[in-house]
Amino acid sequence: MENRTLQTILAWIVVLLLLPVSSAAADDPVYDNFVYLPIIRRAPGAPTLKWQRGGCFNSWCETGWYSSPAVANIDGDPQAEIIASAYSIWALDGESGAVQWRTHSGHDTSESYDNTSNVGRTWPGVVLADIDRDGALEIATAHGNAWVSVYNLNGRFEAGWPKQPSSNELRGLLVADLDGNNSNLEVVVTAAIGSKTSTWVLEYNGSTRAGWPQLSNDSGYAWGVFNANAAVANLSGDAKLELIVPSDVHYINGFTPAGVQLPANAIFGGKGWGKVGIWEDWNFEITGGSQCSSSLPRSKNYRANFAHGPATLADMNGDGTREVVAVGNVHDCSKDPYLDVYHGPYIFNADRSRFNSGGYDWRSTPVDTGAPLSQDYNLIESAQPNPVTADLDGDGLKEILFASYDGRMHVFWLDKTEHHAWPYSVYKPAEGFLRFASEPVVVDLENDGLAEVIFTSWVQKATYRTGKLHILNVYGMPLYEVDLPMAFNGNWNGSLGAPTLANVDTDADLEVVLMTAHSGVVVYDLPGTQNARILWGTGRGNYRRDGAP
Repeated sequence: MENRTLQTILAWIVVLLLLPVSSAAADDPVYDNFVYLPIIRRAPGAPTLKWQRGGCFNSWCETGWYSSPAVANIDGDPQAEIIASAYSIWALDGESGAVQWRTHSGHDTSESYDNTSNVGRTWPGVVLADIDRDGALEIATAHGNAWVSVYNLNGRFEAGWPKQPSSNELRGLLVADLDGNNSNLEVVVTAAIGSKTSTWVLEYNGSTRAGWPQLSNDSGYAWGVFNANAAVANLSGDAKLELIVPSDVHYINGFTPAGVQLPANAIFGGKGWGKVGIWEDWNFEITGGSQCSSSLPRSKNYRANFAHGPATLADMNGDGTREVVAVGNVHDCSKDPYLDVYHGPYIFNADRSRFNSGGYDWRSTPVDTGAPLSQDYNLIESAQPNPVTADLDGDGLKEILFASYDGRMHVFWLDKTEHHAWPYSVYKPAEGFLRFASEPVVVDLENDGLAEVIFTSWVQKATYRTGKLHILNVYGMPLYEVDLPMAFNGNWNGSLGAPTLANVDTDADLEVVLMTAHSGVVVYDLPGTQNARILWGTGRGNYRRDGAP
């Protein structure tokens, strides 16, 4: 850790001595893990706190979880509003944070819309989309007591809602036009349930779509979905979309809109996506490996579990075809209980084979990226390795970013290495407590061709400390690290979910909108960002939360 800090300081000294020379090249030389950086650009203005405690009551705030807020002008006034949810759902004035309306989900539609029954926490991001294609946006949220709801912009239920498709917490929510016919959007939810039947698709009016829920047959292996894991995009090239759902097994299921399992490459012997296990070792994977014994080598014991491992669907190399990116929790299955060893990124083709194109061969993957600091959510809330894909350096190829339980933000280039000063550790042993990072957002704040990475952190419980807002440059060096507000109530604070980047007031600059654990919604101004270029601007990439920006 001390070496990394020294390298960062030395790199900054070299950069300052080299003021400014030329644009950074994709093949910047690396010497013994020290990066020669040929240019520095003026840092954007420091973030400034605009307001905090949005949605809070006089003496307490609802506990915020991993949900990202959404932003839209819902009433035609000069500024936008923020739609956020911890347990209840709020519309907040973007300029002041004042509550414009508050509502709760999960009660019968015959009851008043302001019913205050507790429907559980909100894990997935707030959806904002024209779900029924009537020309107006709708809001959708999913909750801990298994309710999913669609509202109009006044916070009142749309016809047919709410619904309770499961008896377990809904941790995943997205909307998509699965049929690709520019018609109504479908609502997809996934549940943290002890069952292979863990994914539901509902029509825009709340009815259950034919062929769902899944997994309802033996076409694949699945279990509960314990994060916002599902993603939807066009992988096959026809008009219809494909739905990819990682879950609490070492398999990933892929479905057509009708709930039929996607076929895998012929090398897997006629299996579908959901019956091809994911192992660290590709050669063992294609043999249909099913070992797990202390007498066997690593290749037959290390495999990836996707209980908390979302999929992201992105064109990684710019050839017009999307790939499936997922980060698995690689464990040693010869141990009892299984021993989790690192978070590993994978890239799959649409046919479930591993990505291998243009000299970038992901049949072997990055390994041993960092052991868990803690997996005890009683000590610190869990890190979620949500994969973000974005072209940070403008070379036409996307990088993979994810936060890990090793206390670091990772960025892997397609050559399977972490360049410059990445990964970046939010955990500082000298502090004496643990700190984890959120899903990042990516934005070129000054539109200069090199992107910044923005994320938040949270701290160990009972420390009476708070997390930070982190802004790093493309090289993995911190530009700003600002303490978040202290907990209004509670003994720790931070922000677990991805920030949302949007202009919420009447000036031209972006703001960062956060759902915090114990200080409500918090907003920071980002001065001088009127020309910013957003590459990944909110949780799961967009307000449909489909993992396919």
